[in-house]
Amino acid sequence: MAIINAFGNIDLYVFLLSWFLVSAVCVWGRPATFLQDFQISWSESHIKQIDQGRAIQLILDQNSGCGFASKSKYMFGRVSMKIKLVPGDSAGTVTAFYMNSDTDTVRDELDFEFLGNRSGQPYTVQTNIYAHGKGDREQRVNLWFDPSADFHTYTIMWNHHHIVFYVDDFPIRVYKNNEAKGIAYPKMQAMGVYSTLWEADNWATRGGLEKIDWSKAPFYAYYKDFDIEGCPSPGPANCASNQSNWWEGATYQALNAMEARRYRWVRLNHMIYDYCQDKPRYTVIPPECLAGI
Repeated sequence: MAIINAFGNIDLYVFLLSWFLVSAVCVWGRPATFLQDFQISWSESHIKQIDQGRAIQLILDQNSGCGFASKSKYMFGRVSMKIKLVPGDSAGTVTAFYMNSDTDTVRDELDFEFLGNRSGQPYTVQTNIYAHGKGDREQRVNLWFDPSADFHTYTIMWNHHHIVFYVDDFPIRVYKNNEAKGIAYPKMQAMGVYSTLWEADNWATRGGLEKIDWSKAPFYAYYKDFDIEGCPSPGPANCASNQSNWWEGATYQALNAMEARRYRWVRLNHMIYDYCQDKPRYTVIPPECLAGI
């Protein structure tokens, strides 16, 4: 009652409270319907909107896979989606969620690729990073839960300090900005947000040994809670360099203590491949592998 009296009437109080809540949402999150930020880029007949566009279904069959892309490109920020992956025997399928500059020779790209498997075997998530046209930085982690049983949040955080891939609240990959040591870091090109569901049984599961069982088709993956927070391109010229953007704040410049513990736990218990440890492939350890997190 004291608060209401201070403002003079309850209508003003309700208005100010509503304004505060809306402002908080605008700063900290902006889950959107599919068509607000995205468009179908491949095989419209294989993407279906659900719940008035708040969720979508991707379909893979023997005729086609499918894909979608953001309407804009972005410089820095955070991109996240909730995904429920292909259930059952998903061997040979790949569900991908990634950012890409869509430039050929100097491509920048940040990849989540979910590699299907035979029923009962763990799903593998492969991450990769392209910086200034150089990729081949694959890491693979076996997920510690069934990602087809429910939605889980997959996030790419990208700022001037580092790139972090998250599965729910667990960081599974960190790539620091070590330009001072001569290591390429993506910061000059805006990137679009993409996702695809496609057939890749020549490499996806056990190096291509496990093929798609088309008798199990069609295969379905589901997406919801599309959230992009970053500097759109084209957009304000000073946005990407603005250190006041929330994703550039001190909280997001390095992993906190809990995140660092979770990161070590993932790498110790669930990592199955790290290009940094692949001595037959790299007789000289790539310089970013020596830089640590």
